[in-house]
Amino acid sequence: MSSKILRIMLMAFLLFITSGWSLSAQETRDSPSIPAAQQDVSELTERVKESLVVVTFTGRDGKQEGLGSGFIIDSDGLIATNMHVIGEARPIQVRLQDGQTFPVQTILASDRHLDLAVLKIDATKLPALPLGDSDAVKQGTPAIALGNPRGFRFSVVGGVISGIREIDEKPLMQLGMLIEQGNSGGPVIDYAGNIQGIVALKSLAEKNVAFAVPINQLKPLLENPNPIPMSRWLTIGVIDDNEWTTLFGSTWNQRAGRILVKGRGAGFGGRSIALSKQEVPQPPYELEVAVRMDDEGGAAGLVFESDGDTRHFGFYPSNGGLRLTRFDGTDVFSWTVLEEVRSEYYQRGELNTLKVRVEQDKILCFVNDQKVIEQPGETLRAGQVGLVKFRDTIAEFKSFRLGNELPSLRPAVDVVTRLKGELVKLDLSLAPSRSVAQKFLEEQHAGEVINQRAQELEAEAERLRNLAKDIHVQKVVAQLREVLEGPEEKIDLLHAGLLIAQLDNSEIQVDHYLQEAGRMVAEIKKNLPEKATDEQKLKSLDAYLFEELGYHGSRHDYYNRSNSYLNEVMDDREGLPITLSVLYMELAKRLKLPVVGVGLPTHFVVRYEPSAGESQLIDPFHKGKRMSLDDAEQLVLENTGRPFDGEDVATSGNREIIERMLNNLFGLARNSEDPKAMRRYIEAMVVVAPEVDHYLWFRAVLNYQTDRRVDALQDIDILLERPMLSVEREPIRQLRTLLLQEKTKQ
Repeated sequence: MSSKILRIMLMAFLLFITSGWSLSAQETRDSPSIPAAQQDVSELTERVKESLVVVTFTGRDGKQEGLGSGFIIDSDGLIATNMHVIGEARPIQVRLQDGQTFPVQTILASDRHLDLAVLKIDATKLPALPLGDSDAVKQGTPAIALGNPRGFRFSVVGGVISGIREIDEKPLMQLGMLIEQGNSGGPVIDYAGNIQGIVALKSLAEKNVAFAVPINQLKPLLENPNPIPMSRWLTIGVIDDNEWTTLFGSTWNQRAGRILVKGRGAGFGGRSIALSKQEVPQPPYELEVAVRMDDEGGAAGLVFESDGDTRHFGFYPSNGGLRLTRFDGTDVFSWTVLEEVRSEYYQRGELNTLKVRVEQDKILCFVNDQKVIEQPGETLRAGQVGLVKFRDTIAEFKSFRLGNELPSLRPAVDVVTRLKGELVKLDLSLAPSRSVAQKFLEEQHAGEVINQRAQELEAEAERLRNLAKDIHVQKVVAQLREVLEGPEEKIDLLHAGLLIAQLDNSEIQVDHYLQEAGRMVAEIKKNLPEKATDEQKLKSLDAYLFEELGYHGSRHDYYNRSNSYLNEVMDDREGLPITLSVLYMELAKRLKLPVVGVGLPTHFVVRYEPSAGESQLIDPFHKGKRMSLDDAEQLVLENTGRPFDGEDVATSGNREIIERMLNNLFGLARNSEDPKAMRRYIEAMVVVAPEVDHYLWFRAVLNYQTDRRVDALQDIDILLERPMLSVEREPIRQLRTLLLQEKTKQ
């Protein structure tokens, strides 16, 4: 089993399991609902829907490759959409609501940075929408967005315009609404029927947050268009067909002397080929290219002896190894891997130079000028040479060469050694002077060697930064372990929560916030009589937190990690249900009030348990609102769709609360695809609940993903020694086998 396949399998397993059991989902799955708009939007929707269009572009084979939305802004055939919706160098079609389809004649205006495009079709008397003034839009303005999500024609979703944000040096309108793939390019319309924005992208971390380009950004393009006829648009950036013939789809572009390919090819295994039109010499001959892939689990490299269709040879990196393969047809059964090797000379993630030398009786393959494969050549057949890529790989090719004998373009080892020796002597405490540059001017490979040395130093610096972060995390985890020692009821939740926040921010002064909690308690006591009752203390606590200081639940930015950091909750006075509840519980404990945590599904609350009288559920997220058991039942039903269970209002232990807080952060990191952050949280989770097999298994996977192979192997061995496991043993054994194989090849 390849490392790429195993990695996908392990991460799919991890994501599947976390979606089912992770407590993070209980806090972060559902954002607070936005109050329903008073106005009926059905009339508005009916009025504007005829102006919505479907925008598609086709690939070289004529099949649809992209789909998005657009809308009519001029009755004479002007359509506004996103730049990313229309692709590049592809025929574009616009389909109206009545089913008519028009080819785009002209790209009237476009701006790649703003992600905007205006299309012109040959149509008149179209229902155009009026452009609003996005500069005058107020935060919280109700709006609807129209589009064609996931291929479903015409969809409307409601929400609010949350504000304007600066992202990647461009203004974007933040939307509080659920946007799906295919909504891109659709209009954001206020209740007056004016367009205020163009949907651009959805948040990957927060499902009810999206972004749109403010409509005022489109107006300058309409005033000063840069029209490009479709005949010219189709040639932008495409690979030169005078030099190359492409097979089996994919998008082959040529920029700044480099060839870029992306998109899955139509050939089996996602194969796509670009054949050079250069005349191939009689053997012996050599071909060479430098290639870099976005994912080392992909494959891309050289083809040779091609029949112009499915038969050819290929030499390419795949899953960290190097393969020489003979392709005799359309499927895997007609492919033969002649040899596969791993080489210390192959640099993962970098631009690697591949070379093939074809002789009458053998094939020789090189990586970075080092021979790695030699195979008999009795099955050779005359044919073309070129480039190939497989699966979903995005590949970059540079410096393709073909000839009887290709001299190396790389500097000799002695030259590299000498130049690096010169670099060591340089004083780099200040910017190098002109005389220093003159010193290297005559050296042919100086720039290349200096860049290589800079990359080596950057890699070393990154490893040192990671080491410093690991030291910090281990120190925090050790402190958390100390806090967890002793009886459950003695655990200081405030201290533990601040340490959780410190995992991500080493500058947090935990003692300062612990002292601040003490000061808050002193403030509360000032307003209490000398022998205050519990009811008086509770009332004073509520008044202090929610009336005087204004603590409240976060609604407009619910999924922000700041809401999970107790220090920022105390600074900003807003947070998640669980962080506000922890603060409430800890202040109550310091006031000697009997308050415990209650882990309602998706919404944490607390319960006041007086020595006499009935207990009372309290919701700190809603400013200390009192909840009845009926309220709790209704909340569980609304948030989970299942009937209420008495266990839903059971008291949560302190370890359970800490575990849930960590799971919230773990879920956010998982959604934003941040394995380094996931690993930080899982380190703490293993300390909080060392008996949970899932945590140790996830840590092993994350250690593997972040290249901590020794740590991953240790975790796996601990797991396999356990007599009973709540996770399957086979994936664990497979990862262990892979780790041992990689260790022997290093």
